[in-house]
Amino acid sequence: MAKGEWSNDRMKGKSALWGTFSCICQKKVVPLCRENYFIMKKIFLLLAGLAMTVGLQAKGTVVKDTINGVPCRVYVPVTGYGLQVTGEKYPVLYLQHGMWGNEHDWVEKGRLVQILDSLLALDAMDERVIVMPDNCPGRPTSMEEKENATNGDWEANFAAFMAEAEAKYPIDANPETRAIAGLSMGGYHTMRVAHVLDGQFAYVGMFSPATFVHNYAHSAKVYWIAIGKDDFLYESLTKYRKWLDKNGYPYTYYESAGGHDWPNWQDYIVRFLQMISDKQTERN
Repeated sequence: MAKGEWSNDRMKGKSALWGTFSCICQKKVVPLCRENYFIMKKIFLLLAGLAMTVGLQAKGTVVKDTINGVPCRVYVPVTGYGLQVTGEKYPVLYLQHGMWGNEHDWVEKGRLVQILDSLLALDAMDERVIVMPDNCPGRPTSMEEKENATNGDWEANFAAFMAEAEAKYPIDANPETRAIAGLSMGGYHTMRVAHVLDGQFAYVGMFSPATFVHNYAHSAKVYWIAIGKDDFLYESLTKYRKWLDKNGYPYTYYESAGGHDWPNWQDYIVRFLQMISDKQTERN
């Protein structure tokens, strides 16, 4: 019976800041083993500063768009618009926000552009189009509206949303390069979409996911689950992991310190972007 692979690489005997710095320099998967929010702020300032020293320029641009009626932010590598003419395509990541969030969260709260520019400047990830939809329309403010956000409409319409995005932007539509991820409620949507559209995503990432139901199967090449020890969704996620173990579905599990917060989600997206990159495969 397959069991989830456990990883927890907090660095003993090293500060979080220095441990992260040394791994960046070695171009390894960056273990942002934060002790608290202030350490995380220092880490991202370090990332930005380090990238500037290696000649950082903006590696992509973020545009506002509406795709299949859904408001979105879309990150496209700088050369992406020219590639529309040549026919060359980028792999894609569909990246979803949490409850009470919107399509701006990953850019404005998660500082995603700074993370991408830093990782690309350090040659630590592949260039990738990142589509950030408003996956929770209506701004749920009550349990009734929360039920509307989890009624399955998003998953049912995702194939049409994906088709329009991949026709509009220079995206490689091959499922072998396609990724989907999300935090909290977006993690729930990720789990649901990967189940409903089974076989359409090689890479699935769930960051502190809400797991209201614990029986979603998958066939992804990488099924990555991350959560903090103090997260209020920890117990629910444990039930889902037990179901995956019992039924032989492989996954990789990463447990960090802390709770349901942006420092953890920034940590997770850095790890996930490197994990799904050919750059990491080339180094192993």
